Amino acid sequence: LKVLQKLEGMENRKAQFRTVIALLLNGEEYLFEGIVCGEIIKEKRGSSGFGYDPIFMPEGYNKTFAELGNEVKNTISHRAVAINKLCKFLCIEHFYQR
Repeated sequence: LKVLQKLEGMENRKAQFRTVIALLLNGEEYLFEGIVCGEIIKEKRGSSGFGYDPIFMPEGYNKTFAELGNEVKNTISHRAVAINKLCKFLCIEHFYQR
């Protein structure tokens, strides 16, 4: 990956993925953000996932997204966090509107 070449020799390899989902409901805008912090490691590891999964190691783990596998990744990823926030919001909104 080009990212590995660009980061070669750099000590600070901190990175984060961020997803923002926007919902327009009854004329009001709601934003749901998911962030996962971690670092870009020096070589690819793991075979599952896609994109940067083999080089991104999330904070609190000693494996890359590609090594963790989809089951774990899909619970801690930026997308999962944002979608969970959206789902909770929709459940609460639906519950209170009844």
